[in-house]
Amino acid sequence: MQKISKEELLSLARLSRLELDEGEVNSLMHQIEAVLSYAQRVQEIAQKGIRPSVSTKNSNVMREDVVIPTDSSPILEQAPESEQHYFVVPVILENN
Repeated sequence: MQKISKEELLSLARLSRLELDEGEVNSLMHQIEAVLSYAQRVQEIAQKGIRPSVSTKNSNVMREDVVIPTDSSPILEQAPESEQHYFVVPVILENN
């Protein structure tokens, strides 16, 4: 398992502008060591050339866009406020 020193952790905390108490330092050290150990294991597997059991090939699935007419009345009836077949919502941006 890879180790991270307390000094390295405190240096990272300073760079990140985080204030850590002693309990948080110990807890974070264990958590970071677990992450580093996992990353090391992944790197070892990658170096051995072991292929994953799941296909990693990415492919786009294309389909035709189909318009399906839908009656919006049942949904609009549940809205607190609606106007001319649209939902009325509070203004969050104002024109300047």
